[in-house]
Amino acid sequence: MSDCLIFHIDVNSAFVSWSAVEQLHNGGPDLREIPSIVGGDPNSRTGIVAAKSIPAKKYGITTGEPVSMALRKCPNLVIARSNFDWYVKCSRAFKAICQEYTPTMQSFSIDEVFLDMSGMHLIYPDPIKTAYEIKDRIKNELGFTVNVGIAENKLCAKMASDFEKPDKVHTLFPDEIAKKMWPLPVGELFTCGKASAARLNSYNIKTIGALANTSLEQLMLIFSERGAIHFHNYANGIDDSPVIDEPEDAKGYSAETTVEDDLVDLESINRILLAQADIVAARMRADEGKCRCVGVTFRNLDFVNKSHQKKLPDSTDVTDVIFKTAKELIRESWHGEPLRLIGLSLTDIDRDGFEQLSLFEDTDKEKRKALDSTLDLIRGKFGNAAIQRASTIDTSGRINRKFKAEQNNDIENNKGHL
Repeated sequence: MSDCLIFHIDVNSAFVSWSAVEQLHNGGPDLREIPSIVGGDPNSRTGIVAAKSIPAKKYGITTGEPVSMALRKCPNLVIARSNFDWYVKCSRAFKAICQEYTPTMQSFSIDEVFLDMSGMHLIYPDPIKTAYEIKDRIKNELGFTVNVGIAENKLCAKMASDFEKPDKVHTLFPDEIAKKMWPLPVGELFTCGKASAARLNSYNIKTIGALANTSLEQLMLIFSERGAIHFHNYANGIDDSPVIDEPEDAKGYSAETTVEDDLVDLESINRILLAQADIVAARMRADEGKCRCVGVTFRNLDFVNKSHQKKLPDSTDVTDVIFKTAKELIRESWHGEPLRLIGLSLTDIDRDGFEQLSLFEDTDKEKRKALDSTLDLIRGKFGNAAIQRASTIDTSGRINRKFKAEQNNDIENNKGHL
């Protein structure tokens, strides 16, 4: 047996759970036990479902659909406005508990972490008992539940944490893969999106087990060599990526969007980048920071990640400056290949409040800063979905995307690749 031992800890329905805890503190209902969503204004055509409770899922409500459509499916649906400041507090609190159990923790998103428990057997001789202890502490101390997956590598730990929910501990060791993972639909394999699953189904490869037992030669007829190796390894539970404990000075802000329909034009890409710039810049301003470096990341259909970044002449917290830099980076680095993921990151954070002055007054810059302040004020009072820039609205309906933005302070350089 391998000496590696990895925990993956994932908050159950994070935004709904965190909103439920907030509302319970204020005497409201438990959103987790009733049909509910976290979303925008139902009277706005741009309001979407950001998260849904398990009872809401039974009505066929899906993440990303218009709130108005969700209400037609369930007229008694309870809608909670998003509160990202509160979500960040909940995220930091649950990660602080996790961090007590090992010196090596990787934040994978705002609501999930990997813990490297390898070599910790002298302190925690029973890993399953330890997983239950972590899970129960989070529930008892913070009021929300998590799932814990235990395995010998990050991939299997993440797959295990996605088994039956909520408030569960699951294992996925090598001798359990055939029984627990292989019977699952191929689309449930981590990183296998709808397009890849449909392609595999067309070749009658419908389960993870069928994929695991398909030869590399045959898979190379369906995907590129890199994609074939990736899926073949994952289906067989093979993953050797380490848990990355990022240093303090790597802190920054990031957002990523995984799309269901391929991104093939700059207009669609830039629309997402603007929405991401709005989120990460607002989070950074709330922490009184400014960035000296802007980066973009994108992933093509063969799971190849590319990144491009630029150092700025002066640190900034202005959304428009960040967005214009991101657009420039995409123009320089993207060559038209279809994309399935786009990300934006702000690093090299300046928190000393210093701003280099120009001999010439930049009136446009002051207007942009005033706009940012106004948007921050509105969102802080009414939630992130209360207002959005017109340029981010997809009136064509071409983008059907699953949006997941990370407002935490850890830049995850390998996010999306275990």
